[in-house]
Amino acid sequence: MKKLSKFLKSAAILSVLSAGLVACSSEPSNDPSSDGGETGENTGGGDLKVAVMSDPVSLDPHGANENVSNSINSTIYDRLVHMETDLTIQPALAESFEQIDDTTWEAKIRQGVTFHDDSELNAEVVKANLDRVRDPEVASPVSFLFGMITDVTVEDEYTVHIETEFPFASLPAHLAHPGGSIISLESIEASYEAMENGGQPFSTVNEAPAGTGYFKFEERSPGQSVTLVKNEDYWHEEKAKVDSVTFTVIPEDLTRIAELETGGVDIIFPVNPSDVSRVENGAETSVQQSNSTRMVYLGFNTEVEPFDDVNVRRALHMAVDKQALIDGVLDGTGVIADGPIAPDVFGYSDDIDRIEHDPEQAKELLAEAGFPDGFQTTILTDDDRERQDLAQALQYQLAEIGIDIEIDTYEFGTYLERAGQGQSELFLGSWGTVTLDGDYGLYPVFHSANKGPAGNRSFIDNEEIDSLLQQAREATDDQERLDFYEAAQNELAAESPYAYLYFPEIIAGVRDDVEGFWQFPSTTLFLRDVELNR
Repeated sequence: MKKLSKFLKSAAILSVLSAGLVACSSEPSNDPSSDGGETGENTGGGDLKVAVMSDPVSLDPHGANENVSNSINSTIYDRLVHMETDLTIQPALAESFEQIDDTTWEAKIRQGVTFHDDSELNAEVVKANLDRVRDPEVASPVSFLFGMITDVTVEDEYTVHIETEFPFASLPAHLAHPGGSIISLESIEASYEAMENGGQPFSTVNEAPAGTGYFKFEERSPGQSVTLVKNEDYWHEEKAKVDSVTFTVIPEDLTRIAELETGGVDIIFPVNPSDVSRVENGAETSVQQSNSTRMVYLGFNTEVEPFDDVNVRRALHMAVDKQALIDGVLDGTGVIADGPIAPDVFGYSDDIDRIEHDPEQAKELLAEAGFPDGFQTTILTDDDRERQDLAQALQYQLAEIGIDIEIDTYEFGTYLERAGQGQSELFLGSWGTVTLDGDYGLYPVFHSANKGPAGNRSFIDNEEIDSLLQQAREATDDQERLDFYEAAQNELAAESPYAYLYFPEIIAGVRDDVEGFWQFPSTTLFLRDVELNR
């Protein structure tokens, strides 16, 4: 019998602790236990205000997989297991989670837990959630996380068995993802009823979310704000420290900063690197910076000309000066991405083939591909300021090898839709390894089964890559998994569906009277321990 604590060692998730993943550039500290505010008596409570750059895609955790949605949903919902701030995975709604044979996990469900709609948590509810997120009719964008699950059975009122198609060591890490959130049975039933009447699968939950989390839904003004209030009946001994939190949508970077400076909001995310000094030097504001597992890339749609030619893809990859991008776009706040997963993620290897900056070799590859004078193309991006700066920098760099780029900009939701549907030639994107496990960093992004919205927006279809990623999923030995991930990354270097660019630092702005704020390496906000020292 393999218990959860043993899983942590076998999956090497604890390796991130020794790597010093989280580093704060200035007070207040991003360690929830530290005192980062000005001196003064903290009486608790208060209304926390957080400014974000975009509206959440959905308040149904099975209906979205982007940072704003994940950050909000992580406060409304709990999961069977969750990632603690020390980056270990621990039981949550499952008071125990054990592997009882190679392909069977047993969850003992916590008793006495109620949802925000006053319904009760039990094994039937857990089964309904795991069945729903895998239901093809629902078409959840996070279904790829649970595609290896073949059956969920209720053993008794508070015991569930989860069967997988093959041994899958990463299952706890996947269940800890926000996509593994548990919603009430009433919410699921309402969702299916809406579908039967021609409605969308995520609309009813989006309008009336009901989880078990430390905050519960109060109201939403689409495109403007989401307000949550403290769950006074939260099952965990650690409850929210503030009375409410309002997420306000402020797309413009400088407007977010102005609101932070005047006290209109308490936390802003993200902060553009070029604005760090302004926030850092503010009278009552500071920045929090930490390493991230988010890889920013230039993507190639491998199904359209000329990017169906590997020589063209490799040529553009070689033409990119990554350090210049970090210095110019990020003001130095990031590290070069030589591969698709960050150094602190299980599956990272120093021994992978790197595509070095070599403009002359790039020109030779273009000539071999039939483009000695280059060509014209478009790059798809969203209206984030960093992405805009990045697009312009790449436009300039690639012009050196004769690539004439037009920039197509859309708001974030439209950008995601177009990229997922393959309505692009070049596109800018990012992918964070939320689980800190290589399976999440590679399988959804590069396996052919996930073409489109699930993550494979380059539409790469390579049998060798598919085979290596599948073998890594099924391996039970850590070193075997690492070997498969290394081989897969070398094959990806040869195919070059992405030009990996950099891993940016996470940068948030906070008021000096905010304590206990923290962000996971995936950039998901953690707000349970936030206090207002006023």
